[in-house]
Amino acid sequence: MLQIGYNEVDGENISSSEPEIQLYRIDSIESTVMIRQLPSLGISFKLWLPATTLVTLLDNYRRDPSTSPLTRTLSTFQSEGSDSPSSPLNVVELGSGTGIVGIAAAATLGANVTVTDLPNVIENLRFNADANAEAAARFGGKVHVASLRWGEIDDVEALGQNVDLVLASDVVYHEHLYEPLLKTLRFMLLVEGSKRVFLMSHLKRWKKESIFFKKARKLFDVDVIHCDDPQEGSRIGVVVYRFAPKNQTFSSVKDSSFVC
Repeated sequence: MLQIGYNEVDGENISSSEPEIQLYRIDSIESTVMIRQLPSLGISFKLWLPATTLVTLLDNYRRDPSTSPLTRTLSTFQSEGSDSPSSPLNVVELGSGTGIVGIAAAATLGANVTVTDLPNVIENLRFNADANAEAAARFGGKVHVASLRWGEIDDVEALGQNVDLVLASDVVYHEHLYEPLLKTLRFMLLVEGSKRVFLMSHLKRWKKESIFFKKARKLFDVDVIHCDDPQEGSRIGVVVYRFAPKNQTFSSVKDSSFVC
């Protein structure tokens, strides 16, 4: 199980205006991931609940793929008759923030992961990637860092064409970013001959978010593959969606697709 712990610096409690270190125990790799937050710098420098959901799913997938809602998606990248990918997965995380999801993906999947965000977020993102490089490398994973502005095709092209899986958590919140995000997803997923898939964990906050999903469903098949129970005091939990190009065929491995 994913466990969360808080650290201290020089025996003093970390204040909200100072770097805050959070430790995640990922049981499937018997290792701890360390993440530095900088809460005073804004939302991109903090950890959010949807990221925790994806990390937990990755952890549980490594321990027991037979019960994981990720299996149907990840099995599409396996060679026929094999229990593991023929070559490392190439993963891109959008709006990585602290990078916890991408780092966990590198470690649990043994994947080549590129974590991305806006230029002002890159320094802290690189700090976290470097701090956990050894844990990822133990299982064949690597974490790269790149700047990516949503809606900019040059930034997407700079990542290269070798992409299998796209990840994101808690990226649908500002209405003015819906179109740039969808534009980036078009660039990344609607590539002839590819089987690229986008997995996104999301915590609904406003009714207006339905606009994003309505537009997305015109471009992609959008399925719910997992729902968390609401936390105490909340009416809704985190939902994980799978976006794929329309008419893309998945393997016959059963997952837990459903409507929350």
